[in-house]
Amino acid sequence: MTRALLPDLSPWKTSADFRRLWTSGLISNFGSFLTFVALPVQLKDLTGSEAAVGAIGAVELLPLVVCGLYGGALADALDKRRLIVWTEAGQGVLSAALLLNALLPRPAVWPLYAVAALSSALVSVQRPALDSLWPRIVAHDDMPAAASLNSLRWTVGGVAGPAVAGVVVAYAGLGWAYAADLLTFAVSLAYIVRLAPSPASHEASGPSLGAVLEGARYAWSRKELLGTYAVDLAAMFLAMPLAVLPFLADELHADWALGLMYAGVPAGAMLVSLTSGWASRIHRHGLMVVLAAAGWGLAVAAAGVCGNVWLVLLFLTVGGGFDMVSGIFRAAMWNQTIPDELRGRLAGIELLSYSVGPQLGQVRAGGMAAWAGVRASVVSGGLACAGAMGLLALCLPGLMTYDARTNEHAVRMRERRAAAVPTEV
Repeated sequence: MTRALLPDLSPWKTSADFRRLWTSGLISNFGSFLTFVALPVQLKDLTGSEAAVGAIGAVELLPLVVCGLYGGALADALDKRRLIVWTEAGQGVLSAALLLNALLPRPAVWPLYAVAALSSALVSVQRPALDSLWPRIVAHDDMPAAASLNSLRWTVGGVAGPAVAGVVVAYAGLGWAYAADLLTFAVSLAYIVRLAPSPASHEASGPSLGAVLEGARYAWSRKELLGTYAVDLAAMFLAMPLAVLPFLADELHADWALGLMYAGVPAGAMLVSLTSGWASRIHRHGLMVVLAAAGWGLAVAAAGVCGNVWLVLLFLTVGGGFDMVSGIFRAAMWNQTIPDELRGRLAGIELLSYSVGPQLGQVRAGGMAAWAGVRASVVSGGLACAGAMGLLALCLPGLMTYDARTNEHAVRMRERRAAAVPTEV
């Protein structure tokens, strides 16, 4: 029984590049979450404004949209390994800039927004290359297992990073958090440079507006994929509470718990990832995506209602677990059904679906908190998310009936991968 719950390690055992990429991501994610906590805390200290903290999402939005779509075209047209290496190096340079600003006698506000925007651009170029590389280095039937392991990699950093950041920022200072982030990027690069080259597919188009539109047309033709994008956008836009957590900690007189609050959502996601052996036996992926997103919204609303910090942490953790369930099955649908020559461009669209929502969600949460209060922002967003999932379930029958065993696109990709000559990894 216990073995059935443990993560399926097949991708780790069979692919050396999967192991390298997984380890690199674990290290860099840990450092990135240090900055994820430190940057809004620094903005809060410098401005004292909920709206100013929420505006981080606004400055990240435009580069996310533009670079995400074009980054997808680049991922299809260029060597994916090279894109990943150069964007990882760029992120390290940005961490160095935050460190230098933090060490100034009077740190400036504008570099925080500038780094947030540039980092969003680099992530938007890197993520399509990363997401389109996984299906090349992992067997088709192992994709749900790979999605669970990748989620585990993200959540370990998401739990440890914020928890450590809360202590480091409170007792050592912001500079130490940014310095640690810089170090993790250097270590991550040492793993990434050992990846095998991953050149463009012969069928791939060059990076152009026409190539981006080709990917968009394919996505539009796949209504079940559009459904996953809509679910994630709505869930993150309406219910993402992270921008107001520093102010919620103040209201609860629990500044010591801020790092734990940021770690709550990843902690729930990590618990699901650690017990995700069951995911490979689920075939109704679309149904699970919608139900889990509704659970995320209700858990966030409950966190906003509670006046006890430990209950807030509990419900944030429960919400993170629901969000991870939705994410595992979204990733499985994407990776098991999209052709390799379109994978980068579709990954760019996916990036928008799971990133634009949180960025706009920060703006929504910060603006709502400034107008109606922190708790009203969290509760109303969570309830609106749950209601939106009910409407989407009624409007998206193709998503609700999706079955990985019988879906024509999943069957076609399974046959295509089976007929391909195996590559050494």
